[in-house]
Order: sequence, then C-alpha cells, then structure tokens
Amino acid sequence: MSKPMPAELPGFARNAVNLASAGLGAKGLFATDEFFAPLERMLADQPAVFIEDKYDDNGKWMDGWESRRKRVLGHDFAVVRLAAAGRIDGFDVDTSHFTGNYPPAARIEACNVAGDPDDATVWTEVLATSPLGPSAHHYLASQSSEIFTHVRLHIYPDGGVARLRVYGQPFLDRSKVGNGEIELSASLNGGRIIGFSDAHYGAYHRLLAPGRGLNMGDGWETSRRRVPGNEWIVIALGARGVLSRAIVDTAYYKGNFPDSCSIQAADMSEFGTDADDALITASMFWPDLIAPQKLKADHVHDLSAHLIDLGPVTHVRLNIFPDGGISRLKLSGRLA
Repeated sequence: MSKPMPAELPGFARNAVNLASAGLGAKGLFATDEFFAPLERMLADQPAVFIEDKYDDNGKWMDGWESRRKRVLGHDFAVVRLAAAGRIDGFDVDTSHFTGNYPPAARIEACNVAGDPDDATVWTEVLATSPLGPSAHHYLASQSSEIFTHVRLHIYPDGGVARLRVYGQPFLDRSKVGNGEIELSASLNGGRIIGFSDAHYGAYHRLLAPGRGLNMGDGWETSRRRVPGNEWIVIALGARGVLSRAIVDTAYYKGNFPDSCSIQAADMSEFGTDADDALITASMFWPDLIAPQKLKADHVHDLSAHLIDLGPVTHVRLNIFPDGGISRLKLSGRLA
C-alpha cells in the first residue's frame, strides 16, 4: 500500500532539496554567539532530540544553535554556506525542544557570491521578520526566486533554533557540464524524491546523497512487507538526460537488503512541477530502464551493462523486491 509523504507539509518541504543539509555539504560560517550550543548542530540532517539531564560546561545541552541571554541592544545572527547554489522555495525554522529559550521572531537574508561573503556583500531579504513559537516547525515561503549561495538567519533578540532547513532547487549550470557525464539523480544536481511506498526506517532523502552510506540508518529502508507486492520510490532527475550509468548500493544492509531490484524510467517533460501525484500513478506504466536484477548484501552493484536505451528521460522509479534497504542510487548520463 502506498504511503506518500505527509500531506500537511507544504509542497516545498515535501518535494525540494534541503540546501542547508550538513550531509550534502552545507556549513555554518559564523555566528554572533553560540555559547550554549554550536551553529553546526542546527544543520544536522537528523531530527533534533532532547536528552534529559545532559549538561555541559556552559549549561543544558541542546540539539541546535543557541546563544546566551542578550543583555545589550541588538540581536544574534548566523551565516550559512548552502550545499549548492540554488533557488530557495521556503524554510523550516524548527524550534523543537526550545520551550523557554526560543527566539520570538526570525528574519532571513540571502546572497550569491563566489567564495564566502564579506563586509561588502549585498544581502537580499528572502523572509521578512516572522513570529516563532516554542518547540515547533515553522514552514515559511521564500520571497525571492533568485539563485543564492548563502543565507543569514537573524533571531530576535537571542535564543535557540534546533534546525534550519532551506528548501529549494540546486542550480545546474549547463555551461559547465557541456557534453560530459553528470550524476542526474544526485541531490546536489537537483535530483529529488517525489514519492515512495514505504520509508519506515533510515533517512530516505539520503538515497541521493554523495558518497556511500555511513551506517544502516543512512539510506532508504522499508518495513518488512507482509502483503503481496513490492516497494518502490519515484525520483525526478535534476535535468532531462540520456542515462548511461547506474549504481545501486546496499552499503550496511546485510540481513535486510532486497532480493532484487528493477528501474523504470520515462520522459515526463509535459508534466508540470506540481504534478507529483499524477507522476506517481503514471510510474506504474513506465517502461523498464533496467529489468529485474539480483542484489547482494553490503555491495556496490554496477548495473550499467543492463541499461536499456529509452532516449531522454526525466523521472525514474526504483522497485525493490519485496522490501529492504538501499543506501544510494546513482544514475549518470548526458544532458539531453
């Protein structure tokens, strides 16, 4: 049975790439104050946690960025280098577990610079001052569709933010790619997951992350299927292209790797960006890009020799039989 992503989330939080993901390469560059908790924790991919009775030298240990109580005029802010330059669609300013120490308001600016910003950098407001509440996700739309490389989060006047998610679409500079091969499924190139049958374990968005999985929680893993059928996940490629290389990696999945997999693909260029539900339905009828292939435990499977030439495609559907875990999917080819 299909278990789509939660409908209560705004579209940008369900279907875009988190450009502020530390796992994709985002980095905290500067904070006016990080006395209670360092900026780097705010960019972690895992949901924030609260650990009862955990303290450090400065006080209560908190999972996020937290400044000290301000006793002078002004406010705190932090600068983050995004994992990739891209269009920003929206934000999640998450104050989970910050109950008496959350900022009452936040504002976000962004810039597009080579290297990192300096005192001469011109910043653009992409989120006007917005109220925040205790221990909650705050999904807020971006006010600009330009391409940015960095964001600056202002909190008023001080306090803690558990996680900052910057949802958007990485910018793919076609002039730099040329006729060379590019990993079209990669998150950093704009690949994104638009739906799946089940994602009970792990972190499904890491399926399209760089490198190999770090552990069994760093990938897409389903629960044990107890009814006929198989599990699947549908992916929009970063750009329309002709695929020439396919890697399916079951790193760390040893007693829970799928018995086999197949990949379907199609050119769905005529579908708009808001047609994900229709695309998921249509995916049942897409032709095979790779017919079913047996898989092994904890292994990098190069299935490139089994690719069927379908011409240019925009979307793929990875099927696993009957269930289990896949650490990474890497589909490469040339831009159409």
